[in-house]
Amino acid sequence: MSNDKAPPLLAARDLTKAYGRTEALRGASAELRAGEILAVTGASGSGKSTLLHCLSGIVRPDSGAVTYAGERLDRLPEKRLSELRRTDFGVVFQFGQLIPELTALDNVALPLMLAGADRARARAQAGEWLERFGVRGQEELRPGELSGGQAQRAALARALVTGPKVVFADEPTGALDSLASEQVMTALTHTAREAGTAVLLVTHDAQVAAYADREVRLGDGTVAGLEVTA
Repeated sequence: MSNDKAPPLLAARDLTKAYGRTEALRGASAELRAGEILAVTGASGSGKSTLLHCLSGIVRPDSGAVTYAGERLDRLPEKRLSELRRTDFGVVFQFGQLIPELTALDNVALPLMLAGADRARARAQAGEWLERFGVRGQEELRPGELSGGQAQRAALARALVTGPKVVFADEPTGALDSLASEQVMTALTHTAREAGTAVLLVTHDAQVAAYADREVRLGDGTVAGLEVTA
């Protein structure tokens, strides 16, 4: 758990975001500190994923500010945002979004190769991460040949292989059964705490949110409350 007296690593202030006439965010604010696991919860349509997308630089808010390590993320050029996504940020979505044509090993190695590592070194490091996440023996299988839990753990390995400072996990267990969900969350939280990685976790599942240090509840695009969960 992070030091709650430390300045936030990542912060959103008064974010608004609309898609046409639909207001996804209406003045939402949140903070994430280094090494902290923060759960963002709320009903479907409350703005959880939009908040994550704004905090990760995937989407620019209409107004408000997003600050990461002293930089105004919402004002950065796309080139700088792409660099941060290669080095500082890791992202995991509900369905993993592994590249179907690549093996599990090459999916995990890809971020390393994009960062400049040679293929042999990247694949060796990727294999270590797959083993860490319990996907040993499935390295040469493609995503369609993996179980849902195995594919999601491979997606977690891909998100963490570059040693990011922040992992953004958007409903990472939403497509999994309870056993696979528990395995994925145990692997994610254990590895994040071991590495000191901050995690922003979007979920509608109270059992998943219980893995976090704190919980932010969204309602109608605004923060409805804070709850200490650990």
